[in-house]
Amino acid sequence: MSFDSHVRRGHPVIFGLLIFFGIIELAISAWLVSRYNLHRADRGATERDRVRFTLFAAIWTVVISIFYLALFQHSASTGSVATSVMSHLIFLVLTWIIWTTSAAAVTQMLGGGLNCSRGYTYCGQLNALEAFAWIMWILTTFAVIVVIVRGIKASRRGDGMKGQLVSA
Repeated sequence: MSFDSHVRRGHPVIFGLLIFFGIIELAISAWLVSRYNLHRADRGATERDRVRFTLFAAIWTVVISIFYLALFQHSASTGSVATSVMSHLIFLVLTWIIWTTSAAAVTQMLGGGLNCSRGYTYCGQLNALEAFAWIMWILTTFAVIVVIVRGIKASRRGDGMKGQLVSA
């Protein structure tokens, strides 16, 4: 079994997981933002802004991942620029930077996690927000590594970074 067949099977799995966990993170962060807007229950602008940034990260990831998943399914072997190694690399590196920033900011805000026995408002949701942000970071890191490996293989095959994730 060639590496191409692994990519053909793995791409929908990884992007499906990005979409699935992104929707969970979107739901948690959107709910927190709505609570903060409605009740002013945040512990300050820092908390509110970091949760909003996580909401942005989740929306960005879900929307663009759906686009890339559909495009890959439709034209993986036709040579579309949108399914090239470079296109995936740009999207995934930007997404990796966004999730690194989001996960680190939420972790710093919570001090590594909240002890819910201290009576924090929305403690469980904030801890879940942090956990899913790191899950998204791990998935994105894995995807970036795979795309870099595919880019190296495409370069060796003579296609360069404009080559496809999978050979025709």
